[in-house]
Amino acid sequence: MTDTATQIQTQISDNSVVLYMKGTKEMPQCGFSSKVAGVLNYMGVEFADVNVLADEAIRQGIKEFSDWPTVPQLYVKGEFVGGCDIITEMTLSGELDTLFAENGVTFDKDAADKIREANA
Repeated sequence: MTDTATQIQTQISDNSVVLYMKGTKEMPQCGFSSKVAGVLNYMGVEFADVNVLADEAIRQGIKEFSDWPTVPQLYVKGEFVGGCDIITEMTLSGELDTLFAENGVTFDKDAADKIREANA
């Protein structure tokens, strides 16, 4: 495993929820990252954010690590979940709630319901 892959594995192992994104959860630097971080923030999910713009090795390494070509990328309990489109679909279908509940990740169910109501 490369140093970058080891670093990524450590980040994913040390945090229940990790979002590899452009920017930070407080200051996203692209619309897709903003959308996913916004959903997680609104739902009250505690998550580690990794700014791929701050480290070129991580920016390229995460794509190789997951075999997924784009950022953002969400990991829950060490497992790759998906990017913006997948997270959006999972949020609207309730699958994200189920994933969080099954993995012991605390989230605001009322907030998740409000997202679905607003998008119905």
